[in-house]
Amino acid sequence: MHKRRQIMKKQTLEIKVALQILKPVKTVFEAIIDPEKMSNYFISKGSGRMIEGKQVRWMFPEFEEEFPISVGKIEQDRYISYYWEVDGEELLVEMTLTPVDGDATIVTVTEKSMINDEAGIKWLMGNTGGWANFLACLKAYLEYGINLRKGAFDFLKKT
Repeated sequence: MHKRRQIMKKQTLEIKVALQILKPVKTVFEAIIDPEKMSNYFISKGSGRMIEGKQVRWMFPEFEEEFPISVGKIEQDRYISYYWEVDGEELLVEMTLTPVDGDATIVTVTEKSMINDEAGIKWLMGNTGGWANFLACLKAYLEYGINLRKGAFDFLKKT
C-alpha cells in the first residue's frame, strides 16, 4: 500500500477538452490569436496578437490584474501554445486545430501539468470547467455572434 501511495503522488494531472466549431480552421485560428476577436468571448483586453516567442498581457472582465502570457510555438491554422502562471506554477496550454469536413474545426485544448495532490485536483476541476467554457464561448461567438462570457462571471469580482 505504501508503494502505491508513492506512485500516486508522483503522477501529474493534465486537462484535455475538445469541441467542434462549425467554421473553417483559418477563422478559428484568428479568433484565438487576435485579442480584438478574443475580447468577444474570452478576455476583456489583450496587449497584442499572439506571436511566437513574444509576451502578451491579458485582462479578464472579472479580475483587476493583468495576466502575462508567454507565447510558445505557433503553427499557422494548426497549433498555438503558451505558458501562463496558475497558483504559482507555470503551465503550458496547447491548442490544436483540426479541420473536419471542409468548413468545420475541432479545437483541442490541453493544459499541463500539476502534481496529483489536493491543490492539483482543485486546479483540474476548476480549469477543466474553464476550458470547456472557453470552447463553448468560442463556438457561440464564431457561429452565432454571441458573447456568452459577458456578465457571466461578474459575481467573482472582488469588492
